[in-house]
Amino acid sequence: MADDSFIREVNEELRSDQAKAVWRRFGPLIIGCAVAIVLGTAANVAYTSWTSSKSSASGDKFLAALDLASEGKNDEALTALDDLEKTGYGSYPALAQLRAATVLLQKGDAKAAVEAFDKASQDNAIPAPLRDMARLRAAYILVDSGSYDDVAKRVETLSADSNPMRHSARETLALAAWKAGRNEDAAKLFKQNADDAVAPPNLRQRANTMLDLMRGAGTLSEG
Repeated sequence: MADDSFIREVNEELRSDQAKAVWRRFGPLIIGCAVAIVLGTAANVAYTSWTSSKSSASGDKFLAALDLASEGKNDEALTALDDLEKTGYGSYPALAQLRAATVLLQKGDAKAAVEAFDKASQDNAIPAPLRDMARLRAAYILVDSGSYDDVAKRVETLSADSNPMRHSARETLALAAWKAGRNEDAAKLFKQNADDAVAPPNLRQRANTMLDLMRGAGTLSEG
């Protein structure tokens, strides 16, 4: 038993010495890793809090600008949106740029609105879907104030079968063609929407209405 006790004590000493050696060798590294994990976690929490705060502040400014526009205070809304475009966080500068173009249209300045939408459509800092939306909005305005070519230049590529905005693009092109007296072209585009089962119901309804109108006016042959 005395031998067993001695062996156990020696074994414990050896283990203790090994542990000390391991700690002397790897202790600083272990401490460094622990500190790095703590600092990384703290930094991530701080960054998340900061981004959340910035996004929330920009969101509040955007809503305030929308309220000004809805109250008819267009000039004040444009000032607020311009500030948000310059100082906003996340997607809000892009949204502010697009909303400012809409406010210009509300003021009755279609030319300035088209220019603003065109500027947004060419800004690579803006996500692609929003750039396409800007092209579409400019085209809708130009149905009334521009030529068919003006409209086509902006949305013809959006009318492709694979584009998610194809139905609105086709409607815009069709309206521009109809206005320009290109009735067959207009009918073809309206029919594409009317016959497309996945087109939004309101767009299909408008397409059918326009086709009926064209037939009633004698500008479209049957068949």
